[in-house]
Amino acid sequence: MQNNAQTIKQTNTKGNLWMFLIPSLLGLFLFMAPIHYEGDITIPIAVLAKTIQALFGDHLVGIVTSIIIFMASASVLCRIKNPGFISRSPFLNGLFNPSPLWLLVRVIGGLAVAMTFFQVGPKAIWEENTGGLVLEGLLPTLFSVFIFAGLLLPLLLNFGLLELFGTLLSKVMRPIFNLPGRSAIDCMASWLGDGSVGILLTSKQYETKFYTQREAAVVGTTFSAVSITFSLVVLAQVELEHLFLPFYGAICLAGIVAAIVIPRIPPLSMKKDTFIDGSTPAEDADLVPEGHSNFSWGMELALAKAGKVKSLGSVFGEGVRNAIDMVFGVLPVVMGLGTIALVIAEYTSVFSFLGQPFIPFLELLGVPEAVAASETVVVGFADMFIPAILASSIDNEMTRFVIAAMSVTQLIYMSEVGALLLGSRIPVNIFELFTIFILRTLITLPVIAGVAHLIF
Repeated sequence: MQNNAQTIKQTNTKGNLWMFLIPSLLGLFLFMAPIHYEGDITIPIAVLAKTIQALFGDHLVGIVTSIIIFMASASVLCRIKNPGFISRSPFLNGLFNPSPLWLLVRVIGGLAVAMTFFQVGPKAIWEENTGGLVLEGLLPTLFSVFIFAGLLLPLLLNFGLLELFGTLLSKVMRPIFNLPGRSAIDCMASWLGDGSVGILLTSKQYETKFYTQREAAVVGTTFSAVSITFSLVVLAQVELEHLFLPFYGAICLAGIVAAIVIPRIPPLSMKKDTFIDGSTPAEDADLVPEGHSNFSWGMELALAKAGKVKSLGSVFGEGVRNAIDMVFGVLPVVMGLGTIALVIAEYTSVFSFLGQPFIPFLELLGVPEAVAASETVVVGFADMFIPAILASSIDNEMTRFVIAAMSVTQLIYMSEVGALLLGSRIPVNIFELFTIFILRTLITLPVIAGVAHLIF
């Protein structure tokens, strides 16, 4: 460890300080600085995404449709006859040659987006509450976020910021959540901006061996929090905007309790503490050498990381690859899985049936209109906004408060976060996601109900 510290110190120069400082401060500002925009609190990266949406306007739906149909068609063609220029490029091969399961999901996404855009085929697939909601309500936003988040993510990843934060926050994150300090960055980016940004950040850190399988799975399913802005939208839907502070306080408290408990029980506790290539992290990875404070050692690591940047052109190239990977690789998955989940929610009683066991639990917690509330519990797995829509017809304010807060703390919903996790390389499957969703519901509901009893 001592030799490692000396080697790092020798490689640090004043030039490395500026290489660390300027991009890192810019990255912090873009991804985490809370700013007021059109009456909302958001982050600059979200504002940039909205400018893309405003610029392309109604054409954005057509662009997204074209991308998804192209990816479905190109992936099938590559499966039949793989061109040499694709097979020789690891990046293109990874993009156009998914596994058979993900190829099927892409084809389903391609068919669903074509039916929705042209409004042909079964109405259940393309109406406004199913495929229409995913294509027109969600994908244009994701497209815009992915472009800027992908391009600018290297500002957070490549210039030493995570090394500094990881060292500073390891004494908090390790004992409480059993995670490296750098995971706090993912949470902050999600909390202030968008959960999809947090998942993108987590996935890239997993791919570059900064997170183990367990850490990536925990951070992706636990710390990709819902933004303040979306929480306001959910609260407005149930007409309780005047209760925003206790509402968001209940969400934060329940989220912290879930983040402490859920990683310590299966399925997350059973994930391996190995990197993506099967190697194991060094035992002294979080140790600070003698003669260093947490800050001074964090700065040493940060400057060493900044010194490894060969050129800004290579960093920009990495950002372009990030953006292409997310836009072309993930959007078809979100369209396919999101549409399937919403069709099940809209046209079958599956989620209502699955909610039946929650009736005695809700009655035990003293939640009024428990039968009506139970119908909203599991439907949140399809889309986070559906419980709030269903709850808006419930008369009791306390019940509407509990349902709205629960829908936000459940966190995993297939129309966005779930589909993004499955489309990334984070090691989770759909059965594990549903199990974590149920566990989050069981753990956060008592906390939210407790806060609700204090208010009402």
